[in-house]
Amino acid sequence: MLKLLRNLRRQEWAMAAVCAVLILGQINFDLALPDYMSSLTVLIKTPGSTLSDILHTGLEMLGCTLASAVLCVICGYLTAKVAAGFSFSIREAVFHKIADFGQQEMMTFSVPSLINRTTNDITQVQMLTAMGLQILIKSPVMAVWAIIKIVGKSWTLSAITAGFVAALLVMMAVIIGVVVPRFRRVQKLTDHINLVARENLNGINVVHAYNAEDYQNAKFWKGNEELMRTQLFNQRAFAFLMPGVTLAMNALSLVIYWVGASIVNAVPAADTAARLAAFSDIVVFGTYATYVIMSIMMMVMIIMMLPAAQVSAQRINEVLETRNSLTQGARIDALETGTVEFRDVSFHYPSSDKNVLEHITFQAKRGETVAFIGATGSGKTTLVSLAARFYDATEGTVLVDGVDVRDYTFDALYDRIGYVTQKAILFSGDVRGNVLFGASRGKDSDADVQKALELAQASEFVDRMPGGIHAPIAEGGTNVSGGQKQRLSIARALARRPEILVFDDSFSALDYRTDTRLRAGLDRELKDTTRLIVAQRIGTIRNADKIIVLDEGRMVGMGTHEELMQTCPIYQEIARSQLSQEELGA
Repeated sequence: MLKLLRNLRRQEWAMAAVCAVLILGQINFDLALPDYMSSLTVLIKTPGSTLSDILHTGLEMLGCTLASAVLCVICGYLTAKVAAGFSFSIREAVFHKIADFGQQEMMTFSVPSLINRTTNDITQVQMLTAMGLQILIKSPVMAVWAIIKIVGKSWTLSAITAGFVAALLVMMAVIIGVVVPRFRRVQKLTDHINLVARENLNGINVVHAYNAEDYQNAKFWKGNEELMRTQLFNQRAFAFLMPGVTLAMNALSLVIYWVGASIVNAVPAADTAARLAAFSDIVVFGTYATYVIMSIMMMVMIIMMLPAAQVSAQRINEVLETRNSLTQGARIDALETGTVEFRDVSFHYPSSDKNVLEHITFQAKRGETVAFIGATGSGKTTLVSLAARFYDATEGTVLVDGVDVRDYTFDALYDRIGYVTQKAILFSGDVRGNVLFGASRGKDSDADVQKALELAQASEFVDRMPGGIHAPIAEGGTNVSGGQKQRLSIARALARRPEILVFDDSFSALDYRTDTRLRAGLDRELKDTTRLIVAQRIGTIRNADKIIVLDEGRMVGMGTHEELMQTCPIYQEIARSQLSQEELGA
């Protein structure tokens, strides 16, 4: 939790310091009240006291009470601002950190867990800050201050009070020790619940189509029931705290007045002044002792929130302290333009020691079209991911424009590449915002948007949408078809005006007519742009300058369509399964 305090800005630190001063003033006014009660007791019991003296003392008590209330209100306002600003800073830091994550970090944490850490965990820390800033300062200071005031009044009563306080602290320590590990489990179970719910919502059509509602409900019920049982255990453990503190406070008051009565009775009856002073000390002692127990009661409120907030803070720190597996270099210039080269590249995922790519070597020159084909799982997507540096090669070197991709700054590398993902991703907003998404060397005029849409064969349906390029796009692009989403994704890459275009099976959702027109437009308009194309259909890549055939992560063929039809059995097998006899002979 203390590590997160580094995210507090200067203004929050300043407000917290002012709040601390106000709390000390509040405590001073609160602890002055028992002394006024003692004075009132003496004035009332002392013959000859005037009403004006009693009223004056009473008004001073009222003034202290009002001053304490005003300070409390101001401090509450400042605390709320500190908590809100603190959570804002943490949320911003976590979001920026996640935005820099690579694929390895995303696989380590999982999307549902990161969402939970960005929302629920930060809310837990904010709630603790809002309530705890006052109480964590007020309760220990008030307890120590009250103890200092009562220690000299009666060693017997002081020892009794110390015994009650020690018993309460032991009970609190035991309960905290029991529930903290289970709060960690609660957060993990909450992550699992989010995972199940997100999976169910994303695949709701499949769930309905396969009559799997009962199966999904049972899976959710299992996780939900385990979460409920864990939370019930925690709440039952905490249920002992508040009644225990209340019992201790009432029992302490009873014991103090019972022992105090013995102390007063021990004073000779003839010595009225001494008996009055003893009685007054007992009243003051009882009040201060109650303040001590009340301070512990306030601490109990925070202790009930502390384990959950502490676990949340640890989870947030795990994100903030994660070292990215991909670090950028310092280079922004290049030796060449529009070239991609793999030199004996091998790669395996961090979670496995088995290579998914082995000894890949090829070069794509400026303006060339290099295609990759092979069976599912042969490593095509992984290969182009290395060119875009979503991962770093385990062995060998990947070069873009003659420079190792690890030497570039991220901005310099991604300015050179336009990447179209296998699964089309759109963001909520409008068509124009999606096409011009992100920073690039491309221009941002409506004419440039329209040109990118036309080249991607998307203008024909965008023009029919209400608002044209300003037509709204729902979250995830749910208000457009799969083929339309794919074409908008392609338009987004084209609008960047990159040196290198990477199409990761991006034509699979397009019909043959649109596919043909799109490739013809790319050949016509982007002659100097290098293209890396992952495809399943030979018709899409038949005219590529170079086709690379992959099988279980290895290159088993490289050449033009005609050359591979003569030299590569695997390519021949793929061709015969897709092309007619006339097309094979053409």
